Amino acid sequence: MATTEECRAALEKLSDNMQRAEGDARTAAALDRSVSCHITDLDVTFAGRMSGGRIHVHETIQGPPREKAQIRLSMTGDDLVALVGGELHFAKAWGSGRVKLHAGVRDLLTLRKLL
Repeated sequence: MATTEECRAALEKLSDNMQRAEGDARTAAALDRSVSCHITDLDVTFAGRMSGGRIHVHETIQGPPREKAQIRLSMTGDDLVALVGGELHFAKAWGSGRVKLHAGVRDLLTLRKLL
């Protein structure tokens, strides 16, 4: 089972990958939205903001998110690490329910360019 530190490191790596994105993916990464990532098996939420092509984690809280972020992810720690490491394909994980993504329709259409 992935640790809180491993999950935070995976989010940092995802943020670094977003920073290097090009083309349509770069446009998607440039969104300015509140974001949360709830790690279900650890019952920990990373909350922050996606802006400037990066994910900025402002706080790590026990339990589910306290506020409803504009972009909300929910998954196990192992799935987060596997997604960022390229071992798990996002569309398959999302389609099977292993990863949950909630956002407005426009944001979903834009975010698909990142995936």
